[in-house]
Amino acid sequence: MLIAGSAGVVLPVVTMPLLASSSPLVVRTRRIADPGDLVALLPAGAEHPVTWLREGDGFVGWGRAAAIHTTGTSRFADAEAWWRDLVDSAVVRAEVSLPGSGLVAVGSFAFSAASPAGGILHVPSTVVGRRDGVSWVTTVSAPAHLPGEVQLRRSAPPSAPVVTGSHDGALTGEQWTEAVAAAVSRIQRGDLDKVVMARDIVIDTGTAIDPRHLLGRLAAAYDNTWTYSVDGLIGATPEMLLRREKGLVTSRILAGTIRRTGDDEHDLALAGSLARSSKDLEEHEYAVRSVADALRPHCSSMNVPESPFVLHLPNVMHLATDVAGVLHEDVSSLDLAASLHPSAAVCGTPTLSARDVIAELEQMDRGRYAGPVGWIDADGDGEWGIALRCGIIESSSRIRLFAGCGIVAGSEPSAELAESEAKLLPMRHALGE
Repeated sequence: MLIAGSAGVVLPVVTMPLLASSSPLVVRTRRIADPGDLVALLPAGAEHPVTWLREGDGFVGWGRAAAIHTTGTSRFADAEAWWRDLVDSAVVRAEVSLPGSGLVAVGSFAFSAASPAGGILHVPSTVVGRRDGVSWVTTVSAPAHLPGEVQLRRSAPPSAPVVTGSHDGALTGEQWTEAVAAAVSRIQRGDLDKVVMARDIVIDTGTAIDPRHLLGRLAAAYDNTWTYSVDGLIGATPEMLLRREKGLVTSRILAGTIRRTGDDEHDLALAGSLARSSKDLEEHEYAVRSVADALRPHCSSMNVPESPFVLHLPNVMHLATDVAGVLHEDVSSLDLAASLHPSAAVCGTPTLSARDVIAELEQMDRGRYAGPVGWIDADGDGEWGIALRCGIIESSSRIRLFAGCGIVAGSEPSAELAESEAKLLPMRHALGE
């Protein structure tokens, strides 16, 4: 297989079958000239394509050198144990020491422990990355299958899917607003403070869905979000559940949403109303508190801003807060993700009460929607977002899209339905609807 870059760099690339965790891996990271658009490097028909990009930086990868699928309440812990075993036996040679270089695994995990989607953590056999002006290629293989010399090459542009129809998923729009109204009633009578209600729609196409097309469109249109692809889950999330880097942990919490109009002056006025909205501020406070409470046991000090800022995205605006802490223990980014999941931003508060309401009223399996998605390196550093603004490719011509809204005592069901439609727009636009 030939893979070529503008610099014509010759590098080893290999795609390996699934390896057991006991098999040692040989990992080589080499610095290369800037390859340009990283999504364009994904080969047509690549097996297991992965992506983690923001503002052009991050990495793409393909192939699978090793992987594990976990289920149930131990899905995070089992993946973490497997990863530590893999790291301990790996032989790593790296010319670059930046986040995302060297040995990395990408993964995503189901929102619910009861979901058969479970969790997936896998090591791509080829990764091409860029950060802070430095670019690299990492290849991973077993000792008996050392890669040969190949070139990096930009792939031909992918074809757009032809959308032939869409329909509601588990609930129609009317049924979902009724479920939201039921949730509001329970909140008003004191059963819980907040719950996040999600809905799904199904998009059918007359041609095969090429993940590269969706990823390219998302990365271009929503470059200040994290564009991701893991095991058929594709999206562009604005919410960083956590970043762990050199003993520091940060988290971006989003809760409270208003749709943009495209009129800058009007949008500024809307941003002001969002920042003063008691309903949205209440929803946001629950989300921030849940993240801060989960991180505090792992940190020697923390910074939790008293008030949020308004994050402007192409289609919506969110109330946002960045929480930061100094870790006092050697806890990996994946362990931290497990501690934080599910936050009030995707579940509600109290957590157990919100989970029960979700299971009863949503009437669907979220799968890996609203679960952690991201990557971890050999030192335990990594970045984990929340799988939002996304879809799961169910077949070559079908994708299921998801969107959710935080429900509090002051929520209006019809307004929440409109908000969910705004949150579906990124994936609809990527598909060409």
